[in-house]
Amino acid sequence: MTDLPTLNRELSWLDYNARVLAEGLKPSTPLLEKLNFMRIFSSNLDEFFMVRVATVKTAAQIGQTNEEWAGMEPQTLLAAINSKVQTLYDTLYEHLHGTVLPGLAEHGIQLIPEKEWTAKEWRYLERFFVENIYPLLTPLRLEPDHFPSTGSLQVHVAFRLEEEGSVAVVQVPKNLDRFIVLPQENGLRIVPLEDVILAFGDKLFSGLKVLHGIVFKVNRDADFSVDEDRDDDFLAAMEEVLAGRQNSTPVRMVYAGEDRILLSALMQSLSLGPLDVYHVDWLIDLGRTTELCDPEFYKKHGLALDSSLFFPMWKPVKVFDERSDNIFDWIDEHDRFIHLPYDSFDVVQHFIEESARDPSVLGIKITLYRTSGLNSPIVHALAMAARNGKQVVVVLELKARFDEEKNISWTAKLEQAGAIVTFGVAHLKVHAKAALVIRRRQDGSIARYLHLSTGNYNEKTARSYVDFGLFTANSSLCTDMALFFNILTGYSGVQSLSLIAVSPFDLKKRIIALIDREAAQSSPESPGLIMAKINALSDLDIIEALYRASSKGVQIKLNVRGVCTLVPGLPGISETIEVRSVLGRNLEHGRMLYFKNGGSEELYMSSADWLYRNMKKRIELLFPVLDSEIKARCKGMLDAYFSDNTHAYRLERHGGWTDLSLTRSPEESAFYAQEELFKMAKKAARNKEKMQEVLQVRRSKGKPV
Repeated sequence: MTDLPTLNRELSWLDYNARVLAEGLKPSTPLLEKLNFMRIFSSNLDEFFMVRVATVKTAAQIGQTNEEWAGMEPQTLLAAINSKVQTLYDTLYEHLHGTVLPGLAEHGIQLIPEKEWTAKEWRYLERFFVENIYPLLTPLRLEPDHFPSTGSLQVHVAFRLEEEGSVAVVQVPKNLDRFIVLPQENGLRIVPLEDVILAFGDKLFSGLKVLHGIVFKVNRDADFSVDEDRDDDFLAAMEEVLAGRQNSTPVRMVYAGEDRILLSALMQSLSLGPLDVYHVDWLIDLGRTTELCDPEFYKKHGLALDSSLFFPMWKPVKVFDERSDNIFDWIDEHDRFIHLPYDSFDVVQHFIEESARDPSVLGIKITLYRTSGLNSPIVHALAMAARNGKQVVVVLELKARFDEEKNISWTAKLEQAGAIVTFGVAHLKVHAKAALVIRRRQDGSIARYLHLSTGNYNEKTARSYVDFGLFTANSSLCTDMALFFNILTGYSGVQSLSLIAVSPFDLKKRIIALIDREAAQSSPESPGLIMAKINALSDLDIIEALYRASSKGVQIKLNVRGVCTLVPGLPGISETIEVRSVLGRNLEHGRMLYFKNGGSEELYMSSADWLYRNMKKRIELLFPVLDSEIKARCKGMLDAYFSDNTHAYRLERHGGWTDLSLTRSPEESAFYAQEELFKMAKKAARNKEKMQEVLQVRRSKGKPV
């Protein structure tokens, strides 16, 4: 396996983020959506440095390497990362200043740098600074070998004072609005908070002259874990992790401005080298421009926006009518497929809420990885169910990175309501997404209803994340999941389930066995076919299995949103493997696998990506689609992804990605997979409505249905 041809994982991730930026730069992307893609790109980089680059830096310090780095030494990799990221930043800011900001100005939205403030605006901002900002600021002296404890991901302003060697650092307050809207009659003139602090910061240093200032942000190491041996006090241990993350080792600094003396002083204080600092143009910290991408921000300030600034609205399809139907009867009829965000998340929310209200429901078991904020309807429904006397078991994953604090806050609420809350499995993250409802039927028998999903129980992300869900009352699937919850919450031994595979126990073996089976059945007359939609691929055992299958002639189509270290198109190794990455206005998050299986087609959905961590360090699920109609619809969806020529990118054997929208011939019709999938969801809903009308007519005439 050491000679397995692969690409570098970290550089592959940067290529993915470059594709995110490329989506924002497409001429067809509306202006405020362009800004939103730039925001996502910048926010992605923050997490990349806090987690992935932190790991590379640690490896460089202790002289280790990683088999996912394709033979690159850590120091060489850090240099490659620096070069690639700086180039991407240059591209981003070129388009921000060349296209986005001028275009927004034409629509009455002006972001104003200090050099463009009018005299009247200077006076207004000075008064605003004195009255609203100054009281919250705390200048801290910068020591050569110690940076003040000011947290991670915070924007700061550094000032160089006339007194030789004196540098002061001021944190931009987190509890003030990031953007100040200047008073005027037409349009909006907007000023970043940090610019106002930079302009009037000399008021903080009475009797001293400020020579210069720059704005900067620090990313700190977030790649450390909780002490999971502290079972008696796991919550406290998790809280210690959160506190430590705020002032852990600095990983990089992003800055805007020009002052070599200030830059040198900050680098020395933060113990950062040349490969750890990134110069960007104004506006710094694009990752925190969420409000500028939100139409409510402009509505609040009285600006009516042109609809052309946003994508046209795709209203989710309502697949279930809670006014006339019973959710449990609906599931009893046959398995139900939910395709977010094209189908509405309401049906998932209703499933949990109705289970909480229905007196026939005896219990609810659910896994929670990432939920929405303090008003999560799912968590509120679970608390209500517990108060209503139902047995509610919640497997709450406290180790969901960057959502730990939110999940901790839910623990007390659920326990106070009477729910049983467990924190998953030691040393493993519970990344599976499942809800099992136990209900007594009118005849006294016990029925079970199951929701399985590739996405989280989060009504907010369900509006923009592409995920797949399945409702079923299939007895074999429900029995498997009952055993699965016993494994998670009790002392039940790990055992093979009949239909469902679970990592880290047998999921990886199952995937490799399915790949190998396809290779064994493949022939020149009837080649095998594998189609997979996943978010990331770097597990070496799975890559090796795919190479084996390709060498047997199996046609392999991989739609990989993000990291892909497999090399396609290598003669004799991977020449029948095609890798594409389909992006678009919605975040592709669902995982789906198809195997031709000699004509007896099989289709699966999964919570797991094809990464080592998902196979060995997480609790994940792989579950089959048994309903023939759902299976056919899902295969059509996979076909649609491989037909995309507007938002699709193809991985070449040299490691580069080709934007297929740029190679499409003038005669070729444009095909946008996400748009087509939305149309498919609407068509499926219309067909169901027509079928319901037919059934109602037959019932009214006393005919069998």
